[in-house]
Amino acid sequence: MIVSTEGGEKMKIADLTPEHEASFFLCLEDWSGQAREAGNRRKLWYRKMKGRGLRVKLALDDNAIPGGMIQYLPIEHSPALGEGLYFINCIWVHGYRQGRGNYQGKGMGEALLKAAEEDAKTLSAKGLAAWGLVLPFWMKASWYRKHGYKNADRDGIMGLVWKPFTNQAKPPKWIRKVKNPGKTPGVVTITSFISGWCMAYNLACERAKRAAGQFGSRVVYNEVDTSERSNLMEWGISEGLFINGKQIRTGPPPSYEKIYEAIGKQVKKL
Repeated sequence: MIVSTEGGEKMKIADLTPEHEASFFLCLEDWSGQAREAGNRRKLWYRKMKGRGLRVKLALDDNAIPGGMIQYLPIEHSPALGEGLYFINCIWVHGYRQGRGNYQGKGMGEALLKAAEEDAKTLSAKGLAAWGLVLPFWMKASWYRKHGYKNADRDGIMGLVWKPFTNQAKPPKWIRKVKNPGKTPGVVTITSFISGWCMAYNLACERAKRAAGQFGSRVVYNEVDTSERSNLMEWGISEGLFINGKQIRTGPPPSYEKIYEAIGKQVKKL
């Protein structure tokens, strides 16, 4: 389909096909060794969620090369609560010089959002929800507000926005943390809450798992699969990395060395 942006640009938007799946699993960063370090978690998440209503669309340039992508799914499989809505996990337009080059600033993101809205309406969705940071950098909630979205909820720096399609639509809410993971006496306990949709967090998780393995029996590594709703509701944590019950920042993904150092500090305290 061809989508026209407010600036008059025309963008070709297409559903994800097997031809581009490998690139999608790497968030269009198939040139990046760091992206490959994230493993196959995103692929496994896609296979699972495809049967639960996941939709993926790509923005293609004149040579049919994907420059941007959007993924959205029924809100019942997201980190938010809502009824009859779809939830946008992310919109991403490739902005690096490496690989396919910089596609940002050309209207691809807007075109992808419009295409998702129209598609969700055909699926009888009552509206679309999305997340964004309230801070003025990466994945800004303010970008959605420029395109007609309203604030629905906030949890720390995580904003939840939405656009209702019907008068019957009700605003979504974040699923909030219920409890923190604990620690096991005599060892350092690493707990990773992971759904698999985000390559950046998958990367942090893989690094933590690899670093934990370097300390042998002094470190216990646990994972909670939050792509399963029951696990998400039990903890109220969608994505998070904890060392001895204390959450560490994972965005942008910390290096392997920083994670190894953080674990090592706790090991010295044993």
